[in-house]
Amino acid sequence: MGRIIAVYGAIAGVIVAIGMFFNISFVADYGMMGMVAGYLSMLVALIFVFVGVKRYRDVNLGGVIGFWKAVGVGLGIGLVASVFYILGWELYMWQTGGTFIADYAANNIEIMRAGGKSAAEIAQFAAEMEAFGKQYENPLFRMAMTLTEILPVALLVSIVSAALLRRSSFMPATQPRG
Repeated sequence: MGRIIAVYGAIAGVIVAIGMFFNISFVADYGMMGMVAGYLSMLVALIFVFVGVKRYRDVNLGGVIGFWKAVGVGLGIGLVASVFYILGWELYMWQTGGTFIADYAANNIEIMRAGGKSAAEIAQFAAEMEAFGKQYENPLFRMAMTLTEILPVALLVSIVSAALLRRSSFMPATQPRG
């Protein structure tokens, strides 16, 4: 089980890290479009949760797996992928000198100004972002925040995968033709 978790978690992790860099480089949108692209790349990467659980069920367990065992394998894969995601984000922060929060705040302040928000609303937002930016400088806080982005998606994919794959009749293992 550990090998399947490591292999499929690493595959999902590499894909989600590449997706994150692609999103940052090409979507470059701090709004809804960037968020949608980010979560879609997570879902694509976390398809390997399903693939890994299915492989474990079919190869290691003879085609039968319980719901909680499947959730455990799925979460293991998701946690490995999450570590890659966090490390990818930390690499990005290191490469850019940690300017993400300042860039995010500046972009949103421009959007607020263009949208006709009052000076008081903009000042309040700027103060909140400055306080958050100070917290975000702490790597442990930043890593925890990054984990909260991907872990709920990994949990959801693990539960759905377990619910489907606990039925041995769902996508049964194929027997070699002789």
